Amino acid sequence: MTWTLSSSLDEFRSAAGTFLAAHPAENTVLLTLVDRLAAVGSDSHEQPPRFGWWRPGPGAPVAGVFLQTPPRQLRLGLTPPQAGAELAELLRAQGVEPGGVGGGKAPVEAFGAAWCRGGRATARVRTNERLHRLGELVEPSPAPGGRARPATVDDRELLTDWLAAFAAEIGASHPADLGAMVDRRTALGELRIWEDGGRPVSFAGVSPVLAGMSRIAPVFTPPELRGRGYASAVVAAGSVHARRAGAEEVVLYTDLANPTSNSIYRKLGYRPVEDGLVLELG
Repeated sequence: MTWTLSSSLDEFRSAAGTFLAAHPAENTVLLTLVDRLAAVGSDSHEQPPRFGWWRPGPGAPVAGVFLQTPPRQLRLGLTPPQAGAELAELLRAQGVEPGGVGGGKAPVEAFGAAWCRGGRATARVRTNERLHRLGELVEPSPAPGGRARPATVDDRELLTDWLAAFAAEIGASHPADLGAMVDRRTALGELRIWEDGGRPVSFAGVSPVLAGMSRIAPVFTPPELRGRGYASAVVAAGSVHARRAGAEEVVLYTDLANPTSNSIYRKLGYRPVEDGLVLELG
């Protein structure tokens, strides 16, 4: 049972690409990160990305994966708990400080326990999350006024502000140049806006279709406009867009501490796949 670590995107895709594609829902974050790195280049980051894949024995198929783009936290894909614990010990032995770890609840808990063993460090829960997959889409009822449309270059300033507000609300870091991210996702048609009376009131990101999967993220409505059904409407519209683009699986994450969003997505037809966890490591 062993991990292979690498800083090569090509090596990671060659070794783990089939495994990533075989479990697109559980590996959704890694699939989109790999796609992004392939588009912009691994050398676009100040620190080189870290990749890893785990095999339960010599010559066995890959059965666990992780990816990290420092300074962001390490992200586990579908990975057995034992492999999560082994990875923590390996990184500690190499002097690597991941800062945090996210992914499926069981392997993340195993990673955190191994990382903190003997009082060597601390772990704090940042987010308890749940991965959902769309079944049969149920359109919001009653539907709010307005319509969905793709974002345009004229929305740049507004979406940049909304993304910064979203990151602050969930306590997450964001790229230094949010405007560049908005430009890129707008050009790719990945941002959908709900407008009511010609006024933007909510938005959702829709990731490209990878291995038959697309993820809805992020979703944001300004606080003063919440409770009117706009988030439900824009997520439903984004889900339709993803399926029309060829997605067989449309997924999203919810924060389990937010009962409103969990209720909204359940009513739209999203069903739980697995619980997840994000830990901050000290």
